[in-house]
Amino acid sequence: MRRAAVARNTKETTIRASLNLDGKGKTLVKTGIPFLDHMLTLLGTHGVFDLTVHAKGDLDVDLHHTNEDLGLVLGQAFDEALGARRGIARFGVSYVPMEEALARVVLDFSGRPKIVVRHARGSKVAKHPTGSRSAYQWGDAEHFLESFARTSKTTIHVDIFAGGDFHHTCEAVFKALGRALEQATRLNRRVKGVPSSKGRL
Repeated sequence: MRRAAVARNTKETTIRASLNLDGKGKTLVKTGIPFLDHMLTLLGTHGVFDLTVHAKGDLDVDLHHTNEDLGLVLGQAFDEALGARRGIARFGVSYVPMEEALARVVLDFSGRPKIVVRHARGSKVAKHPTGSRSAYQWGDAEHFLESFARTSKTTIHVDIFAGGDFHHTCEAVFKALGRALEQATRLNRRVKGVPSSKGRL
């Protein structure tokens, strides 16, 4: 069974997460950060993963520690659920529109953590999109993705081609991430062992 349960306990956060890669898209997310709850629910739904996350953090300070540690825990859950990564497709790509926003996520379970976020030149995309109704900002989303890439040992490229509204832009990114993760973690019967010419990732 391609499942994982991960716990993280520090003086700043207490987090429990469980993941089933072969689930049905059932999610239960309670992080104390409502906007991030929404984004992670989208990720699980569109990735068709069963995902449960409970977190308590020092939100009286700000959301930085909780947001970062959630990325670390979720990335660790994917890494553990994949195990040796035998037989997986390894690569995933998805384009997702959300009204005026358009995002693409391309990823590789390469064993080499890397995150690259690009905003289309000449478009109306802003690094700090307008319309945010929560404390969550664009920098927080990028920091979450960086933390996720680190512990999942994944190379992730995020390209935002269009979008100005904060909510719509983030939705497009997290939906695309979920769909790309679903592709990359999918088992391929034709793949024998680890999908690498080197014989390991």
